[in-house]
Amino acid sequence: MGKAIEQVIKDQNKDDEIVLRIGEDNLADLTIANLQKADIAIEFTRPDAVISNIQLCFEAGVPVVVGTTAWLDKLAEVSTLCSSKDGALFYSPNFSIGVNIFFEINRKLAAIMNGQPQYDVAIEEIHHTEKLDAPSGTAIRAAEGILGSLTRKTKWTLADPSAKVTDQTNGLLITAKREPHVPGTHIVTYSSEADEIQLIHQAKTRRGFAEGAVMAARWLPGRKGVFEMKDLLSF
Repeated sequence: MGKAIEQVIKDQNKDDEIVLRIGEDNLADLTIANLQKADIAIEFTRPDAVISNIQLCFEAGVPVVVGTTAWLDKLAEVSTLCSSKDGALFYSPNFSIGVNIFFEINRKLAAIMNGQPQYDVAIEEIHHTEKLDAPSGTAIRAAEGILGSLTRKTKWTLADPSAKVTDQTNGLLITAKREPHVPGTHIVTYSSEADEIQLIHQAKTRRGFAEGAVMAARWLPGRKGVFEMKDLLSF
């Protein structure tokens, strides 16, 4: 993602300058002094590093855009810290503009389907084999959108590929698949005895994620608080 973001910045040619690149080979350069050379930080790392990276950006007074997933159980804690440091945080499980349109349609479809109990619903997501978390943050966000409107579903459950799950009366089943060299696919399926309705988002490359992250990075400076894509896109 770092390489994809850098390529988008170069291609858009808006006089942005990348003043600091941090990877596993130069972690010692991740200091408050170096961060303060930047107007904005973009954080795509790992779940075990993201919280400390966010905290360091707050200490440096640098707004931060976060695309790392599997840390949102700490969101309340991070939001409190953001407020105490008068900081700015922009987070999203997925920065793709298309995925965020998918989220919005997903919520509206769930509201419609709340009145159609003959349909059961399930989610399938497919990602590259290097992805660490399952289900993906995108799949969880899609599930939350459904659970917020579909009263007959009370929780999401990750499918066990070794088990045959047949009873999902109150549960929303998420199937997570990992395959080589795929940017990501998410499928929401409503199925009845009569027919089936599918809502699908399929990423072609990582560029869409990078473009959304760069858009957020240009939008965040000058703002204070915690934001996500719905704030940027005005959904």
